[in-house]
Amino acid sequence: MIDQDVLERVLGVAARGGADFAEVFVEDKRSSSAVLDDGRVEELTSGRDRGAGIRVVAGESTGFAHTADLSEAGLVAAAAIASEAARAQGSGTREVALDADTAPRPNVVRILPGDVPKARKVELLTRADHAARAQGAAVTQVMARYSDSRRRILVANTDGTLASDDQVRTVFSISCVATGDTGMQTGRETLGHTVGFELFDDHDVEELAARAAQRAVTKLAARPAPSGQMPVVIGAGGGGVMFHEACGHGLEADLVAKGASVFRDRVGEQVASPLVTLVDDGTMGGEWGCFAIDDEGRPAQRNVLIQDGVLVDYMWDGLRARRAGRPSSGNGRRQSYQHLPMVRMTNTYLLGGRGDADSIVADTPSGVYIAHLGGGQVNTATGDFVFGMTEAYLIEDGRITEPLREGNLIGNGPEVLRNIDAVAADFAMGPPGTCGKDGQGVPVGDGVPTLRVHGLTIGGTAA
Repeated sequence: MIDQDVLERVLGVAARGGADFAEVFVEDKRSSSAVLDDGRVEELTSGRDRGAGIRVVAGESTGFAHTADLSEAGLVAAAAIASEAARAQGSGTREVALDADTAPRPNVVRILPGDVPKARKVELLTRADHAARAQGAAVTQVMARYSDSRRRILVANTDGTLASDDQVRTVFSISCVATGDTGMQTGRETLGHTVGFELFDDHDVEELAARAAQRAVTKLAARPAPSGQMPVVIGAGGGGVMFHEACGHGLEADLVAKGASVFRDRVGEQVASPLVTLVDDGTMGGEWGCFAIDDEGRPAQRNVLIQDGVLVDYMWDGLRARRAGRPSSGNGRRQSYQHLPMVRMTNTYLLGGRGDADSIVADTPSGVYIAHLGGGQVNTATGDFVFGMTEAYLIEDGRITEPLREGNLIGNGPEVLRNIDAVAADFAMGPPGTCGKDGQGVPVGDGVPTLRVHGLTIGGTAA
């Protein structure tokens, strides 16, 4: 993307004056999307975003500048601004020699989405729309969306790092509304992986659409969710977002350093049930949060955060790791070249156990079974959270029975970790997600096996 000798000269400008560290991050991202709403193509777009961000660290100060001008003159100008912003003192010259590093690709892309005609992408939407409506007259609204992106990045810094990555992601989602005597209910399915258009050789959009429509129709007969504390069984792949939000963010080193994490100063302590092992893994080939290198040039890693209930480590980016005198864990991520990197999750999940999913339900006399959780809110300093239940069922006499209308799941992250009393072997990843933090969004994945929490609060409307 940029010649190595140019990068070395730009880093020399950025680092002169006594800087401790300087970095050039280059990004070239192409994307396309299509939306079909009620049988009509409402959106068909494509775009490209290209530029560089330059970061300079001097003591406790960080200077940052970004530019869409990738000429040497444009990069040098941004480097000078970032250096000045970092308040680097002196007039010394620093030479930088870069050593190209190749990180293993987590997966192979067979069909670049950019090579696929737009008509084929729209055809997927049309097939999904027809399949959803075929589930019955109760299905009154259907919206299908396709999008893809190809993000090429290059990272060079004064530590000698020179690394690159080529990230291709493809996603398809469908949302259905069913209308009946009890009003309207929605059903949604999303399919997304860090792969190319071959995604649709392995997955059928018509099956995806049928599941979304059937979910909406089923919920028309749902009863109000109960209220109060009770056992909750979370299905495989359906509740990973809760652990991402309620536990994962609290294990990010920047929030720990700010005192905004309930897990601060607890490394080595038993913070969860012995059944719990929590992992963040950027190397999971094809999953939504995978990559070869993070946005600081560090190879993706598999990081065990909680092992058999014991907190063993946090997630680290380069800046926090440098200050702590330890290596980065490969969790330095940014939304684009216009943003500074920060500590972010990749694919965060609970390992499967040895239990049996059906037996866990059978051993639960009464409670709630959650097939899918929606969005929520969490206070990382306390661990308190609220999540929406987008698909849930009553458990009666050890059987999953009636569907429930959408309600809330209320609890505390550390308490949930301690109160997990059964974990099955049926681990599954959930749908792709976008994690928001400090105004930035990055692609992430999450997953869980079937598990039971012996006490969680359900915020329903049943009397």
